[in-house]
Amino acid sequence: MPTETERKYLVSADDPRWRAEVRETRTLRQGYLSPDPACEIRIRVIDDTAAYLTVKGPRDGPTRAEYEYPVPVADALELLGLCGPRVLVKHRHTLPDDWIVDEYAPPHAGLAVAEIEWQGDPATPPPRPPWAGEDITGDRAYSNATLTTSPSP
Repeated sequence: MPTETERKYLVSADDPRWRAEVRETRTLRQGYLSPDPACEIRIRVIDDTAAYLTVKGPRDGPTRAEYEYPVPVADALELLGLCGPRVLVKHRHTLPDDWIVDEYAPPHAGLAVAEIEWQGDPATPPPRPPWAGEDITGDRAYSNATLTTSPSP
């Protein structure tokens, strides 16, 4: 079974140190066909040039099942239309050592979340950079699916 192991951290808008490390920035639009944490189904369009359908299982600490499949962009755009209000936009910044920082567009402007995925022991995440703040791994208030229907925490 394919799995992802990740940690998520808040990033302070007052701490710009991570910006000097940005290697690439892409715009993601993603919608939730099913926001249920037991079986989350997401459609994502990246820069209008690539798209993926993702199914995620329930979380077990920092790990959960994840199945991801490329889909035609035109199909993905139609699927985004089926998501109704459960769509969000964010700018994903890729940094060294597999770190990413997502900056959210309105209505979540000002929210930035750092994320790291790794292989190996789920209990031993990679070292956290100094600009990565509070650990919000598993906090449903910060899940993308929740953010599509709720204000930022």
